[in-house]
Amino acid sequence: MAYGKTRSMAARAVALLGCLCGILGFLAGATAHTWKFGLVGWFLGGALLTLLGVFMLIDGAVAGQRR
Repeated sequence: MAYGKTRSMAARAVALLGCLCGILGFLAGATAHTWKFGLVGWFLGGALLTLLGVFMLIDGAVAGQRR
């Protein structure tokens, strides 16, 4: 698999994990359960992972256009 495709797949996986963490954080707050990282920890962790995935996709797109 080419390097660009590997980077895109990794970025999509990171963004998916980020969305999953954000959903878990939302569910933790909506159900009022006490979780180990709490509402803020899961939600912010998911947001940071999603941003990382988006930046990886943008970086891959910019690098692909330079060739």
